[in-house]
Amino acid sequence: MRILICEDSALLREGLVRVLEDAGHDVVAAVPDAANLDETVDESAPELCILDVRLPPTWTDEGIRAALALRARLPQLAVLVLSQYVEERYAAELVTGSGGALGYLLKDRVADVAEFLETVDRIGAGATVLDPEVVAQLLNRRTRDDRMLRLTDRESAVLALVAEGRSNQSIAQTLHVTEGSVEKHITSIFQKLGLEPDESGNRRVLAALAHLEHGGSGPQAGTNR
Repeated sequence: MRILICEDSALLREGLVRVLEDAGHDVVAAVPDAANLDETVDESAPELCILDVRLPPTWTDEGIRAALALRARLPQLAVLVLSQYVEERYAAELVTGSGGALGYLLKDRVADVAEFLETVDRIGAGATVLDPEVVAQLLNRRTRDDRMLRLTDRESAVLALVAEGRSNQSIAQTLHVTEGSVEKHITSIFQKLGLEPDESGNRRVLAALAHLEHGGSGPQAGTNR
């Protein structure tokens, strides 16, 4: 996969380049700020952009604003945002904005190289992957709406794991149920949230976004309802 990195820390930037290239990816550019990001993206044609939330010159929201702009301008471009801490306002804006495949990870996750590379591959394949800490804090700052109150405790647990970017197999293993049971719960969730089938097949992402926007309980592995 062709990858562009925008990270101000030289150590982390070079570390990402090494890890990604060793895994067989092509790092087409690695820049310290977003000053000429649009031009660099147009010239290097990456399939995935990895950006730090906080970049020079102010180290506040340059990275997230660049990510939002890229997703609006190039909806086919996958974007992975890295953050030192959970930036709730920025995360919510990014997740609910327009665009294609998306990832939001805390930088601590990069230390687990195998997990990080798996996440990169999933985002490159079109998935939305959110750090569990990001999901938890977004859930805590949102309130439920009537649609969420329709869900059973088990359906809420399944939806919380969907919002983390988990596969049906992973959800089944976490909740100690069969994949068939997970599929039935997800079908019920779609129906209760009023998400009709469509050609884009994005109901899973829309359900996750509804969960993040309106809150919900976290995974409850012991719930049988």
